[in-house]
Amino acid sequence: MKKYSKAILVSLMVLLFLFVSCSKKESVSESANAKEAKQSYKIALVVESTVDDKGWCQAMYDGLVEAKGILGDKIEFKVFEKMLAIDSGSIFRQCAAEGYNLILAHGAQYKNSIIEVAADFPKVSFAYGTADIIAGDNIFTYMPESEETGYLAGLLAGFMTKSGIVGLVGPVDGGDAARYNRGYVLGVQKANPKAKILVAHTGSFSDNVKASEIATSQIKNGADVLSGSAQQAVGALVATADSKNGLWVAQDYAQLETDAGKKRCLAASSYNYGAVIVDIVNNYLDKGVKGGICIPLNFNNNGFVFKYNDALKSSIPSEVVKEVDAALASFKAASGTLSNWRSVDYSKL
Repeated sequence: MKKYSKAILVSLMVLLFLFVSCSKKESVSESANAKEAKQSYKIALVVESTVDDKGWCQAMYDGLVEAKGILGDKIEFKVFEKMLAIDSGSIFRQCAAEGYNLILAHGAQYKNSIIEVAADFPKVSFAYGTADIIAGDNIFTYMPESEETGYLAGLLAGFMTKSGIVGLVGPVDGGDAARYNRGYVLGVQKANPKAKILVAHTGSFSDNVKASEIATSQIKNGADVLSGSAQQAVGALVATADSKNGLWVAQDYAQLETDAGKKRCLAASSYNYGAVIVDIVNNYLDKGVKGGICIPLNFNNNGFVFKYNDALKSSIPSEVVKEVDAALASFKAASGTLSNWRSVDYSKL
C-alpha cells in the first residue's frame, strides 16, 4: 500500500512539474506575442498646413489612412500640423527620441532639417518630398511625376476653352509643382496649339487669398478654364466658381467634394500616397531598409489616380473624353512618357 502511495505521489509531482513548466512556457510565449502585437511601426507625419486643406497635406493624410487600412496593426501614426520649416528640427528630434520609426515631413521645405536630424539618428527612418535625389541611407524621398496629371488637366482645358485663353495658378516654380505646370502647358498645346496660356505663381503653397486674386485676374483677362496645384489652389478654384462661366481642373480629389468643385470642376487627378507608405513600411519590415531610396509616383505604378466629376462629365464632348482617356492609358502603360516637360519655357508662351 505504501509503495502504491509513494508511486502515486511521485507521479503527481511529475505532472505538477510538467504543468508548471508548460504554463511558464505558455506565459512567456503569450507575453512575447502580446509584446510583438503591440510593437507597431510608428509614423509621425509633419505638415505645414492641415490635413483637411483639400490639397497637398490632405493627400498625404488620406494616404496614411489608406495604408492603415491595408497594413492594419502593423502601423500607427500621429499628425503634427502647421509646422513651419524653420521650427521643424525640434519636432523631428522629439519624435526620433520618442521612438518613432519613420518621421515623414511632407514638403521639400523640410529638406535641410531632415538631412541634419537624420544624421544624428541613424536608426530612425526619415522621408520627405518632393525630391528626386538619394538624400541619405536612412532617408526616403518621393517624387510625383506630376507632368502626367498636369498634361491631363491641360488637355481638358485646351479642348474645353471657348475663349481660347486658359489660366494656371501655381505656388512656386519648383518641385512637382513645376512639373505639373509644364505638363499642363504641354497638354493645352496638344489640344489647342493656338490657345493663350496665362501662368502665374503665388510664391506660397498655402496662400489661398493670393491664388484667388491671380485667378480673378486671369478670368478678367479672358481665361475660362483654369487649374493649379498645391493647397493654395483652393482659393483659385473658389474664384473660378464665383465667375460666370469659369471651369476648373483639379489636382486633388478632395476638391471635387467642395461646393465650388461640384459646380465647376470637370475632373481631378490625385496623389496615391497610400502606395508610397506601404512601400516604405514593407521595405523596412521585410528587408530592414531604412532609406536610401527615391520613390516615384506616376500612373504606371498607381502613384496617381484620375476621375471625372460625374455631375459635369455629360458636358464634356465624347471625343474629348476619348482623347483624355487615351493619354491616361499611355501613362499607365509606361512611365517617362513626358520626359520633355523641362523644355517648356514660359517666356515663349
